[in-house]
Amino acid sequence: MPIIEARNLRKTFAKTIAVDDVNLSIEEGEIFGILGPNGAGKTTTVECLTGMQKADSGHLRVLGLDPATHVADLRRQVGYQLQSTELPDAMRVGEAIDLFASFYPEPLQPAELLDTVGLSRLRKSAFGTLSGGEKQRLSIALALVGDPRIAVLDELTTGLDPQGRRDIWRLIDGIRHRGVTVVLVTHFLDEAQALCDRLAIVDQGRTIATGTPPELIAHAEMSAPGISQDARPVNLEDAYLAIIDSTVDAPEWKKTS
Repeated sequence: MPIIEARNLRKTFAKTIAVDDVNLSIEEGEIFGILGPNGAGKTTTVECLTGMQKADSGHLRVLGLDPATHVADLRRQVGYQLQSTELPDAMRVGEAIDLFASFYPEPLQPAELLDTVGLSRLRKSAFGTLSGGEKQRLSIALALVGDPRIAVLDELTTGLDPQGRRDIWRLIDGIRHRGVTVVLVTHFLDEAQALCDRLAIVDQGRTIATGTPPELIAHAEMSAPGISQDARPVNLEDAYLAIIDSTVDAPEWKKTS
């Protein structure tokens, strides 16, 4: 059974449809990416998965539980790194990790976790003095301190320099090797191609394609048989753009395969 399963997920805010028809099936132990343009419904989707939002309709199970009715159970097993994690500027790194560890019955050892994310030397540093990359590392540590089975990471490398992004990539790959299932929300195509086992592309609140990076590249090639050989997709970014563009004139793409 998939560790995360969503079928026909829908969520609205007043008259705005944030998620219209999202379908996901995520296996235990994989890094699964969710891609899409800004406003596509990616963050709302993962907020429903983690119980931060309640879906209006559809079938949703995480670890066999309904996030809408088992919020407390899931929060002990699902770590969530938000797009922007803000703490009091004066709070020290060690204080933050100790505080979050106190929320869980069997947390990871804070000292070991800080060593894993490369922040041991900054344990006594104030949050307000950290660089962007260091803040991202701390936010990941806070998502992992409860020893979750699933880690949801939302736009984790936005604003980082190339070296900082590569450091975070190595960290995420290490998290997966610890047995944690990772759900990665990103709009960086090179990041998705480097890290993800499988991907879902979401546009206008709907899942329009799923598969491994090579499968999506092949899918995009098949969708545009009239394109010359030189213009065919050769990487995930090319495939992503081709798939997104194809939805304008091909509504059938919006149906989940």
